[in-house]
Amino acid sequence: MSISSSIKSIQDIMRKDAGVDGDAQRLGQMSWLLFLKVFDAQEEELELEQDDYKAPIDEKYLWRNWAADAEGITGDKLLEFVNDDLFYHLKNMVVNAEKNPRGLVVKAAFSDAFNYMKNGTLLRQVINKLNEIDFTDSTERHLFGDIYEQILKDLQSAGNAGEFYTPRAITKFIVKVTDPKLGESIMDPACGTGGFLACSFDHVKENYVITSADHETLQKQIHGVEKKQLPHLLCTTNMMLHGIEVPVQIKHGNTLNKPLSSWDDEIDVIVTNPPFGGTEEDGIEKNFPSEMQTRETADLFLQLIIEVLAAPVNGKQGGRAAVVLPDGTLFGEGVKTKIKKMLTEECNLHTIVRLPNGVFNPYTGIKTNILFFTKGKPTKDVWFYEHPYPEGVKNYSKTKPMKFEEFQTELDWWGEESDGFAARVENEHAWKVSIEDVIARNFNLDIKNPHQDEVIAHDPQELLASYQQQQQEIAVLRNQLKNILGDALKSSTGSEA
Repeated sequence: MSISSSIKSIQDIMRKDAGVDGDAQRLGQMSWLLFLKVFDAQEEELELEQDDYKAPIDEKYLWRNWAADAEGITGDKLLEFVNDDLFYHLKNMVVNAEKNPRGLVVKAAFSDAFNYMKNGTLLRQVINKLNEIDFTDSTERHLFGDIYEQILKDLQSAGNAGEFYTPRAITKFIVKVTDPKLGESIMDPACGTGGFLACSFDHVKENYVITSADHETLQKQIHGVEKKQLPHLLCTTNMMLHGIEVPVQIKHGNTLNKPLSSWDDEIDVIVTNPPFGGTEEDGIEKNFPSEMQTRETADLFLQLIIEVLAAPVNGKQGGRAAVVLPDGTLFGEGVKTKIKKMLTEECNLHTIVRLPNGVFNPYTGIKTNILFFTKGKPTKDVWFYEHPYPEGVKNYSKTKPMKFEEFQTELDWWGEESDGFAARVENEHAWKVSIEDVIARNFNLDIKNPHQDEVIAHDPQELLASYQQQQQEIAVLRNQLKNILGDALKSSTGSEA
């Protein structure tokens, strides 16, 4: 049975349960079940590898001992065990971070988890469906991303807060050209379910890991922070599937909820698609310099990334980043202009890949870009590369998503940062703009391809897609304006008082 069919079957079972209300709760229900199943699969491997193995949680709560048997406990007995025993114990474990770090991971995973199902027979059916997936099989471990992607497609509100699944083609391309190496700290400050981190882990493992000591080093390189409980739980599960035995570096919290001046981290590689189009809660902007304060999430994350990237030391190159950002960041003014000025003064913003419409369908039609920059040297020139649709494609969709192979032209053109990308040449998709021209444009980076005339579309579907994208962008700008006016009104009221 395909992953899509398995997930549909599980969702159909959950729809019969009176306690589960909507796709969001179905995702939450499946998340903690997946976590325990994957955790136990990893425990079985560790048990075989370690002579002095000791289970990090009471063995009665391991998946194999209460869930693996299709004919095991069910109905009210299963519900009673889950609600009154399993959840209570895992939430209230007393664990020592040094002596039992994996136990700490379990406790953190269950801190905000809930069992929504009220029918124990239906819960047993869901568990049995999950048991059809064998995560100890290396070929099936990579299906985890497919599971989450399939669920996310059913969440109609997934894009409302700027959160959506980053296509694997983009994740793989970004990691490929950023090239994280063994021993370098790798971070995603808005890691979601861990797509960038998992891809980075695989990249380092495939290209640089040789010994078991190398593998130990790699496990400690990966760092992520996720604000919301469900994606954090899925990210923790994802990291375990990729071989990180103790994913304590995956923090549950808001990366922005800390004064920028108090960050002393030095990160070598940051790869991320931070939420955009949304706004942060009141007070978060106070963690940033007064002249750079805003409540627009993407702007705050860009400031944070510039701050925490490692500075060059003793001839070593500074930290490097690849960040997915909307068109609004490129042409935006006010605080956005100040951030772009800071970016080009403190970092070498060497490349902007302009992505076409529809990359993030069905979640959003907002046009996006990938900014590549390295800390430590100011920008002299910005290269732009306009990613074209493949031949015969006018827009991406759920059934026709972007593919990694499309980026081969960029990979062939990319070159080496160490020689200043000397091999790069302008072509119909690539062009170079000097920092002087950027400054003259007041740091407006929304620069059109000079090698292509503007194409006027007459196709009804293209016109409709363009109209919908414009409406989404207008809505984002309207929300930002409301927040600015609201903050100004609060400030004025406070002054009068």
